[in-house]
Amino acid sequence: MRRVHPTAQLQNWPHDSHHIFSRVGPNIRSARKHLGLTQPQLALTAGVGVCFVVELEAGKPTMRLDSAMRVIASLGGVIQLEGMPTADHEGARDAK
Repeated sequence: MRRVHPTAQLQNWPHDSHHIFSRVGPNIRSARKHLGLTQPQLALTAGVGVCFVVELEAGKPTMRLDSAMRVIASLGGVIQLEGMPTADHEGARDAK
């Protein structure tokens, strides 16, 4: 597997973030509706503003990861990171 230096990956961050959030937003909206919640109810449950929920569902890029994670957790979801070494992987490497 080819490793890419972290700074090389960050060069595309603004462009990539729009793509990421444009995919997350519809999933959040779908989960909220499936649970029968309004945007204000979700905002109250997650401890964020209604405007934040509206913008997140619309796919607006945000650097408020803590708020986005609270919304996702309020809907019963989790965030998974892929393509990165895990703590177990680091421990095995350090043991060598």
